[in-house]
Amino acid sequence: MKGRKDMNKVFFIIVLLGVPLSAAGTFLGWDSTWMFGVYSVTILGLASYIGRSTDSLSVIAGPRIGGLLSVTFGNAVELTISIFALAAGYLHIVLAAMTGAVISNLLLVAGSSFFIGGIKYKRQQFNIYDARHNLGLLMFSVVVSFVFPFIFAEKISDDEVLWLSAGIAIIMILLYFAALFFRLVTHRGVYAEKEENGDKEHETPEWGKWKSIIILATAAIAVALVSDQLVDTFEDVAESFGWSEVFIGIIIVAIIGNFAENIAAIYMALQNKINVSVEIAVGSTLQIAMFVTPILVLLSFMFANPMPLVFPTEALISMLLSVFLAIMIINDGDTNWFEGLTLMCAYIIIAIGFYFI
Repeated sequence: MKGRKDMNKVFFIIVLLGVPLSAAGTFLGWDSTWMFGVYSVTILGLASYIGRSTDSLSVIAGPRIGGLLSVTFGNAVELTISIFALAAGYLHIVLAAMTGAVISNLLLVAGSSFFIGGIKYKRQQFNIYDARHNLGLLMFSVVVSFVFPFIFAEKISDDEVLWLSAGIAIIMILLYFAALFFRLVTHRGVYAEKEENGDKEHETPEWGKWKSIIILATAAIAVALVSDQLVDTFEDVAESFGWSEVFIGIIIVAIIGNFAENIAAIYMALQNKINVSVEIAVGSTLQIAMFVTPILVLLSFMFANPMPLVFPTEALISMLLSVFLAIMIINDGDTNWFEGLTLMCAYIIIAIGFYFI
């Protein structure tokens, strides 16, 4: 607990310094490369407040509603950055950011929580029914909905690809809400397992309801403003460091966007609440694949360059491999530190590959 309080102090200092520095740098026109670092670190600090406020609301609203809140606002950073990138015409960065979110959640977020939780506990078990339900949706969203337009893009015109993408996007959004209705309404509690932690009902939120809502709204607005400036630095940063747009989207934006979820998943694993860690990692991936990405596809029709739901070959293969590896490891409802290390090593291999593109 002391370590968490110390980290909260660090994040408070980051936000206290980062927000005014971000504003000053924007108005005074400071060097883009330096400001990229300032904006990124500031978003990390703000993401921690989004994570803490949604964690408090999770305790107040209950685990299922709370889990949905945590995933939704945890993905707010990626969605915000991607909308501004979409408006600026950086379609490759948007697709790369979505790819990075899927890969990062399945390999880095899940892997780090399994690894660190597995060091403290020899064996951690989670609800296998929820896991298999989510993994089935992962197969649909990535293997079916992402592969299908990729294959047909070579056979039809660009306009037809856009209409195909829009149709698939609408179907994915409808199925995502149907999945929420299934889990939260018609089959709520049907596949519930006994809680491993008997003291869960004594858990108290860090902040009250209204304080959490105010902090959440303030942090979300601040993230939106800083993200707008972050997007403007992409070209200069790519030239300065020799990074490609794909690497910035898949690795840099994904790490920044998933920071709050990663910290939350690790913390839950250390409390032996591995069910929550799995829900964060897989649930966040599902929301990115079945809601955030389709929403961005539909929003792109409002801008000059509509975005088709067609990923680059290397990005699509990376997502497919991540999904298949996650299914093999999560499907048994049991995990340990070695499985977490396997997922993290896969992420490192993919990151090295995209660095050289």
